[in-house]
Amino acid sequence: MNTKNIPFYIISCFFALILIGCEKDEAPSSYLDYQTIAALELPFNDDWFVVWGGRTKAENYHASLSDQRFAIDVVQIENGSTFIGDGKQNEDYYCYRDTIYAPGSGQVVEMVNSVNENVPGKTNKNQLFGNYVIIDHGNDEFSVLAHFVKNSITVEVGDLLDKGQSIGLAGNSGNSTEPHLHYHIQNKPSISRGDGLPAQFINYYANDFFVSVGEPLRNQTIRKK
Repeated sequence: MNTKNIPFYIISCFFALILIGCEKDEAPSSYLDYQTIAALELPFNDDWFVVWGGRTKAENYHASLSDQRFAIDVVQIENGSTFIGDGKQNEDYYCYRDTIYAPGSGQVVEMVNSVNENVPGKTNKNQLFGNYVIIDHGNDEFSVLAHFVKNSITVEVGDLLDKGQSIGLAGNSGNSTEPHLHYHIQNKPSISRGDGLPAQFINYYANDFFVSVGEPLRNQTIRKK
């Protein structure tokens, strides 16, 4: 996929939900030199486009939030758009109901599966992460995956997961204007708690270049090896 010609509206309109922390600078962090201990792989198949990712506010609006300091948001794009048709239904979006997988082995410590999905363009500011899963990888590393389709999460609190195990379907619940996946690592087991940690993935492609260990950046198209 050629990402150079992706229209600006995908970046500007897709995250009109960038509502918390937009006006702030990057959150201070004691983990700028942190190296991820868990062997993480991208939690999806196929090509996904990084709408927000990186360490500066210019690359990543999450950088102003302590718990999401190094988060990424990803979508799927074809022919310069995230959707087919008029984009008024979640079903119009390419990533909608795409399978999401555990990025690493661990145990489910928190999850929500009952939040209604949004109509595209609307957001749920009362349940920011919508339907989500938190996985404990050990060593105080907890993966947060958010915005799943209601009732699509197939794991329960206490389940032990293998890396690559299916956990649910990408959706549009929570503080989200359209279907996408939000991912970050934090050092506490509860949502919106603790500090964000760099998420370094192994063995993936970014804009068709192989990356043995790296952090996805804004405007990259990424996929598993």
